[in-house]
Amino acid sequence: MGNQPGHFPIAEVKIAYDDMAIHVMFRVQDRFVRAVAPEDQGKVWEDSCVEFFFTPGSDLSTGYFNLEMNCGGTMLFHFHPGTGKEKIVIPKRECTKIWRMHSLPTIVDPEIHEPVTWTLAYELPLAVLKKYCRVVMPGPRATWRANFYKCADKTSHPHWLTWSPVDFAKPNFHLPRYFGILEFQ
Repeated sequence: MGNQPGHFPIAEVKIAYDDMAIHVMFRVQDRFVRAVAPEDQGKVWEDSCVEFFFTPGSDLSTGYFNLEMNCGGTMLFHFHPGTGKEKIVIPKRECTKIWRMHSLPTIVDPEIHEPVTWTLAYELPLAVLKKYCRVVMPGPRATWRANFYKCADKTSHPHWLTWSPVDFAKPNFHLPRYFGILEFQ
């Protein structure tokens, strides 16, 4: 999104599921990497960050979640219940239920300028999602609407990358109409 960045990281994501959770794993070939957000629900999008925005089903009117995590495993997690309604900040006690693993330290400062590949994985319990909206259980042929993002708003080389194209003049990931389709197998 926005202008073509001078630094264009390569971000890959894999998603899997079981009866209890969604499992997400990112692998990012990057440079100019930093992580300074000190705690969950902080400004992780300003750091080297990957994001999973999703509706746990195909009906966008039920609202959507945004789960954003920097390269050090610090997260921001919100639920947006629908047009005109106030977002819900997921309580930190719920965030602690999300198991996470990351290859870089929690704080990366100063910024890493050399090429580095970092990974981030987490397990998101479906029970957490069910507290906020109806969840279509992942299974063969079940569909969710989603988008994956890579951003780094306040690094020395800011960028905004998307999995499903977003046709908007300036960076804005909060546009569920551009979410792609995840079809579980």
